[in-house]
Amino acid sequence: MTEGEATRRRPEFSKGISRQEDDGRALAKRLGWTIVKVIPEDDTSAFKRRKIQLPDGTTALRTVRPGFRTALDGLASGEWDGLIADDLDRVARDPRDLEDLIDVVESRRPRIPVESVTGSLRLANDADITVARIMCAVANKSSRDTARRVARKHEELAAEGKPGGGGFRGYGYDRSNLVVVPEEAEIVEEIAARILGTWDGWTPEQREAIDLEIGESLNSIANDLKARNVPTVTGAPWNSRSVKSVVTKPRVAGLRTHRKEVVGEAVWPAILDRDAWEEVCGRLAGRFRNVDLGLQRWLSGVLVCSRCDRLLIGWSGNGGVRYWCPTPKGGCGRIAIKADVVEAEVERQVVDLLSQPRILEQLRSVADTEVSDEARRELAEDEAQLKEMAGAYARKEITFAEYREARGIVEKRVKESRALLVSRAPRVLRRLLDGDVRANWVAARPVDKREVVLALVPGYRVMPHDRSKGNKFDPARLVPLD
Repeated sequence: MTEGEATRRRPEFSKGISRQEDDGRALAKRLGWTIVKVIPEDDTSAFKRRKIQLPDGTTALRTVRPGFRTALDGLASGEWDGLIADDLDRVARDPRDLEDLIDVVESRRPRIPVESVTGSLRLANDADITVARIMCAVANKSSRDTARRVARKHEELAAEGKPGGGGFRGYGYDRSNLVVVPEEAEIVEEIAARILGTWDGWTPEQREAIDLEIGESLNSIANDLKARNVPTVTGAPWNSRSVKSVVTKPRVAGLRTHRKEVVGEAVWPAILDRDAWEEVCGRLAGRFRNVDLGLQRWLSGVLVCSRCDRLLIGWSGNGGVRYWCPTPKGGCGRIAIKADVVEAEVERQVVDLLSQPRILEQLRSVADTEVSDEARRELAEDEAQLKEMAGAYARKEITFAEYREARGIVEKRVKESRALLVSRAPRVLRRLLDGDVRANWVAARPVDKREVVLALVPGYRVMPHDRSKGNKFDPARLVPLD
């Protein structure tokens, strides 16, 4: 990049990046260097690590910094012959990243020159490298201390049921996330009623066209909200995802979450009654993440790739209809199985299993409403206990370690109870078990078949095809998930 090009692009950078570039260019002028490339890393952490897949197929925690890697590649290839940074902690807060830079610098003789505006980064000799390693370790420790304090603060806020702060405000609440916005709360209640089939705003013709046991589709609700010019929090148009999000977030039921887990009641008022919210979540769970209820490939979401653990989906190609781990969706593309043979095998297993008297008795007991009532009572007791423990911790009657250990035990029971309450499977099973199981299975809709399978087994892992056995389908390729 020429200096003129860099100047024209500068409005894209933040003010902080622009100031650092000014300082870097001033240093380059003093050194007699010519700037040919500016690599900004705005909003990119030099400390936070993410789980990534390494070239050998294993996973590891690494910082993800495309700009830094571009700089290393350019220095290693000889495209560039020097590096200027604002400060050492802008270049590396992870010792592994610093070592990668040191390796590149020492790969040539004389060493590739590295300078910084603050003077904290120079790698001209062994002494400079030692100092850089020490300072990088100190910077890493500082980042870890900050991360620990922030995480501890968020745990404390979660235990007290208070909002964590930051990000967009939640739909239905003001910017403090503590006060209900009446106009938006009405929309949340309306969406819930339309999903549950209890809304009184439909015309008689609309009500007649909707299966009240399934509720109105999310796309239909989104289209109506757009037509009425109902605003969203961000100003973006409504879609099925945003409709689902505003009505299934635990906060609308007055619940506080931490690390995507419900940890107790919140200090803000609920918009939806807890029972109604659970029923909405259960109704949507039965739709399997907004999948069209008219789907035909009913094992989508049931079959799992044995190579990369992604879900296989129905796919049509030159080889016919199959379930595949599709590369366009981020899959590995290495596992596929013919749709007709795998559906026939799973159907055989399900019908054979449901024909066993002992299994029928167990499933009927699961479908019994008394079981759900008992789970609801246990859930209420456990959630009350969670609230009591949070209060005890807030009053410093117990330590955080004691609170965390006790909460883990109770939360396990809460998850089990909630899984039963929000599951759509009992309703599907009641239909299936009413009369001739085999005939009811044949008459069932694809979406209901899938729900029955998932009620019996978490899914199937599809193993690679053993070509030594020819092209004949091998049922051993289907391994039930634990």
